[in-house]
Amino acid sequence: MKPNCTNPEWIGRSKCVACDVRNFVLFAGLSVNELNTILQPIDNLHVPQHSALYEQGDPAPHLFTVRSGLVKLKVDLPNGGQRIVRLLRPGDVAGLETLVGERYHHTAIALHDADVCRIPREVVLHLDRTSPAVHQALLQRWQRSVDQADHFITALSTGPAESRMARLLLTLGCANAGVEFVMPGREDMGALLGITTETASRIMAEFRRRGLVHMEKGTYVDCNHDGLTRLASA
Repeated sequence: MKPNCTNPEWIGRSKCVACDVRNFVLFAGLSVNELNTILQPIDNLHVPQHSALYEQGDPAPHLFTVRSGLVKLKVDLPNGGQRIVRLLRPGDVAGLETLVGERYHHTAIALHDADVCRIPREVVLHLDRTSPAVHQALLQRWQRSVDQADHFITALSTGPAESRMARLLLTLGCANAGVEFVMPGREDMGALLGITTETASRIMAEFRRRGLVHMEKGTYVDCNHDGLTRLASA
């Protein structure tokens, strides 16, 4: 991972006041003065595809906010397999368990190139005590994490495999014809849905044959939203 800031005065640092997604990340409610003084220890990093932010069971000195890209949180299973428990998109926070003194519960890996802010635990704990806006934002992120986990359990872990795949596509943004969105690979789709890679490949091939999705250069750029919605409700 390499720092992503281009301002020579802030190499390796996130100049939060100039962040184009400031209103979507953890510190949106802070003043300019707070951003310029308290948050200087934050690193803004470019995370290449397939690179890990952290590993399951490691000490957790930082949490991360996602500025762009897609990050998966996975757990290793006793049988040697893996299960993806959540997908993080811009505005989401990874590693919240650091705030209660625990080790990382998951391994966080960039599914595609990602831009993240790496925030020391001490910075967030200090702001949690001194800034009502940050405290409220943290509560909202905890609730968002719970909601995401609930969605994965109810939408992606129950029902026929084809229905779960349709729900996954809708969750990822396959909502409007002609709108491009990021798609995980077949292995990751299987790990998200609790099916084999082969089953995920077979279902996607069937979806293409039935005109539910259209693929171009590895990225899904066209979806039959109504058809996927009907299938998702089965």
